Amino acid sequence: MKLLAVLVLCLTLSFNAGGTVTDAEIKSISERLYSLDSNKASASDLVIDPQALVADSQTSSETDRSSKPLFSYLNENALFSKPTYAALLSVLDNYNRMTGQAENFSSQQLAEQDKFVRETMSNTQLGRELFAFLYNKGIYKSEEDFIQDLKMMWFGLYSRNNNQLDSSGFEHIFAGEIKGGKVSGFHNWIRFYLLEKGGKLNYYSHSFNGPWTTFPDVLGMQFMWDGYYKQVGSAVIGCSPEFDFAIYSLCYITRPGKQCHLSVGGKTLIIQTYTWDNSSYGDGKKFIGSAYPASP
Repeated sequence: MKLLAVLVLCLTLSFNAGGTVTDAEIKSISERLYSLDSNKASASDLVIDPQALVADSQTSSETDRSSKPLFSYLNENALFSKPTYAALLSVLDNYNRMTGQAENFSSQQLAEQDKFVRETMSNTQLGRELFAFLYNKGIYKSEEDFIQDLKMMWFGLYSRNNNQLDSSGFEHIFAGEIKGGKVSGFHNWIRFYLLEKGGKLNYYSHSFNGPWTTFPDVLGMQFMWDGYYKQVGSAVIGCSPEFDFAIYSLCYITRPGKQCHLSVGGKTLIIQTYTWDNSSYGDGKKFIGSAYPASP
């Protein structure tokens, strides 16, 4: 009888983790999140110059085909003063990019992680809309349950190399890492902008440009980060931190380890997510391994 109860509980948890959410509902909520992204960059805030477009067969050549940076202009005063941008900036510089070297966070850095999640999810209409959707689907019992799960899912540490607690979903996706002599992860446009501005990142080309004519847009980029190459680093360009965080969270929670089909401005955006299967948190929950826009 006890075994049966456990099986029923496991099936219920699996069902609540995504089985109740249809593809149509995911497209509907993603359009709603898109419409609520009031902090995204406008054409007057952000100017990019994608330059060279290369075929997929050329992305491994490590050839610099662009003479200028990707980012021509960003209105930092307008965007970085917004609470969610400021919260993201405070977290991005907390990481050692080399896998195999353990991450150790101070109490202040842990507080910065907490602030980022709360600023993006609790203090924006976009974040509250995502919570309401997941709450109504029975996935979370309260807002605090939602916030705490996001903190563990995104910021909980696991080992990618050398049995060290050296990585997390947030570090991999938003900050980027170095593993095996190459860039691993790195799917956030603000991180890209900051490193390019600081002379630490050299944009080479792009192999994919999304169909959007306003921000957010999607690019699949080739670049060199301090001597380490990224063959295809796709990112949503010009969106707010809360939009980036929300769509990756939505897809991971409802379609873990699968392709997740969103609708953004009437056009399809596919997010690929991966679970980290070598360790877990809570009652067997999986950390985020990766999430990024899937280039066609």
